[in-house]
Amino acid sequence: MSATSQNTDNQEIDLSQISKKIGGFFDALATAFFRSILFFRKRALIFIVLILTGGILGYYIDRETTIYQSEVIVSPNFGSVDYLYAKVELLESKLAEQDTLFFKSIGVKNPKQIVKIEIEPVIDIYNFVASNTANVNNAQNTQNFELIKLLSEDGDVNKVITGKITSRNYSRHSIIINSKGKISNKETVDPLLVFMNQNKHYQDIQKVFFKNIQVKIKQNQNIIAEINDILNQFSLTSSTSQKSNNLVYYNDNTQLNDIIKTKNNLTQELGTLSLDLISFNDVILKNSDVLNIINKKGLNNKTKLILPLFFIFIYIAFYFFRSFYRNQTEKAASNK
Repeated sequence: MSATSQNTDNQEIDLSQISKKIGGFFDALATAFFRSILFFRKRALIFIVLILTGGILGYYIDRETTIYQSEVIVSPNFGSVDYLYAKVELLESKLAEQDTLFFKSIGVKNPKQIVKIEIEPVIDIYNFVASNTANVNNAQNTQNFELIKLLSEDGDVNKVITGKITSRNYSRHSIIINSKGKISNKETVDPLLVFMNQNKHYQDIQKVFFKNIQVKIKQNQNIIAEINDILNQFSLTSSTSQKSNNLVYYNDNTQLNDIIKTKNNLTQELGTLSLDLISFNDVILKNSDVLNIINKKGLNNKTKLILPLFFIFIYIAFYFFRSFYRNQTEKAASNK
């Protein structure tokens, strides 16, 4: 027999063995699957009882241990961002120490309900770069845009946007409160905000700021009143001229258009200043809140799903351990 024919026979034998092994593997897999079906079918009643028991017990556990999440959106005014974060860190440390007396001293009625307090920025990169509010001018907008470009040149722009340096400069921030039970504005949120606003330095800045706005509003109102008098006099003169000549000639030296533009600008500024009186009413101004949303992150409020699976796992593990222990005991007895 030639070497070539021997090699061919060997290859056929190897392929035949591989084919048998693959077939045996799938046969074993099918057998195991069928045995699993028989295992669950024979014990269907037990599994139904485990699922119902775990679901009912998990439901009551979820109801008693539900974690609620409340979110309060605030705007720190007068450059008080770092102060706001320091205040929240203080609250977090007092919460970790379980210092209920401290929370009661600032007016929180049920401090034991509070599980966690944290703060994070409300990411608003578009407003940060291109805001047109009264306290952010176009020059500042350009600086913010150039700052983002500079910081993102050597790194990921997403990391820059959410990074500590940038996030502290956003206008709004979210205070997140996790609690065991439902909280209210009167008993929890308002006392916390009052505590955050108790700072003499920023309160003094607020008073000066308000005084300057009120002075500016009064000045604008006086100037607008004077402009109205000028426009009324011009209108009266124009009406008299029309009656006498039936034709009016407008003199460019009156600068009427400039006067009207000035009035419009002052009127717009009055509206902005009036909004500022509201926007800067507090050092830490509350914009909005959403209270008592059930926290479903992670394993929260999922006990009714986890507990039945846990009971089934324990039962199966116990069954196989008992079978293993029985087989090993029988082997040990037969070897004696």
